[in-house]
Amino acid sequence: MNPLDSIKGTIISGFVLAAVLLVIVLATTDAGGSTVTLIRWLHFLAGITWIGLLYYFNFVQVPAIAAANADSGGPGAGGITKYVAPRALWWFRWSALLTWLAGAAYLGKNFTQAFTLGLMEGGTTYHTTIGIGAWLGTIMLFNVWVLIWPNQKKILGMVPASDEEKARGRRVAALASRTNTLLSIPMLLFMAGASHGLPF
Repeated sequence: MNPLDSIKGTIISGFVLAAVLLVIVLATTDAGGSTVTLIRWLHFLAGITWIGLLYYFNFVQVPAIAAANADSGGPGAGGITKYVAPRALWWFRWSALLTWLAGAAYLGKNFTQAFTLGLMEGGTTYHTTIGIGAWLGTIMLFNVWVLIWPNQKKILGMVPASDEEKARGRRVAALASRTNTLLSIPMLLFMAGASHGLPF
């Protein structure tokens, strides 16, 4: 059986390949592996999934649903809302949580300094930079779980809701999602800048 015939097989194969390559690198170089490196990698992997889906929703799915609903002779948006959106939202919300948890674990002893933006004694530019990114990511996580997901459940008919509640839910979810798209731009700048250096 070809592992590429299923997404589960593809993901498992990707993890196996990553492990094999890591073992080869560690066995043939003086590079030292660590739990911190694995946590950071998990943070990146989950973060790419989360932000990729955020951009998919804002740049692809929402405009596609609007176009499908405006097309009076077309098939409508039912297929997207019934089959695509629930799956995408599952990956979206859980990758958001995993990103935050892995990021918090990666910060480790720097957690408090980061979330106080390096303003405590001993704080550095790194703490300020990573802390801005961490706060933006935390606000985004809040938006996913408190504003977007509960309202999407109403919109998609996963929980009972009146037409008025669905309309209000669409507005709240849309604004929270757009806010996350806006926040993702500086968040990525500061997250990357903390490790790769910003010019300040």
